[in-house]
Amino acid sequence: MGIEEAKRAAGQKAAEFIQQGMIVGLGTGSTAVHFIDALIERHKTGLHIQTVASSRSSAEQASKGGLRVLDLNEAPRVDITVDGADEIDSQKRMIKGGGGAHTREKILAAASTEMIVIVDESKIVSRLGKRNLPVEILFYGSPSTRRKIEALGYKGKWRLNSDGSLFITENGNALFDIEFVSLLTEPEYDHKQLIQIPGVVDTGFFFGLAGRIVVGFSDGRTEIR
Repeated sequence: MGIEEAKRAAGQKAAEFIQQGMIVGLGTGSTAVHFIDALIERHKTGLHIQTVASSRSSAEQASKGGLRVLDLNEAPRVDITVDGADEIDSQKRMIKGGGGAHTREKILAAASTEMIVIVDESKIVSRLGKRNLPVEILFYGSPSTRRKIEALGYKGKWRLNSDGSLFITENGNALFDIEFVSLLTEPEYDHKQLIQIPGVVDTGFFFGLAGRIVVGFSDGRTEIR
């Protein structure tokens, strides 16, 4: 058993909270994949729900499994969104965006009655900042936007695909991954600094959105926080 088992356990536990008739927001990433798999299995045994996906990959997984996928613009409500996190602290502040979908994930979470966060135990931190912070940036003027970010003292690099090409978000934008030199004491300040730069669409900081947290452990146990 290991990290993958912890992710699977968290995803399966979160699926137990989904009830008949709900509209469920689907996150993106390796832990969300396990949640969607668990939803598909429950659907096969009689769970009738509708879903809203934060990415094409999540939408395709859900659709192939027989789940109905709605466009967020057409959904009358979203009862629960279940998504992972790259880091989460005791105040339920998060860094997200390792999968490159944080802007849509944030919109979906904000549109939901509750966001349930599913993580393996390694994602629980005392302070944010060990993981990179993705910043989504418009292509128009992107070199200038990057210079303004770096002028504030932040260092990082454009995200690339495995073949060396530039990573493009589902919104058609670029991602600049900030690498922090030390753990953060006031991430809200960093977000405020970055979001005010013209050309920055959003950062991977999530504040005030997480409800219940399902933590999976490598031995298959789960804990609700």
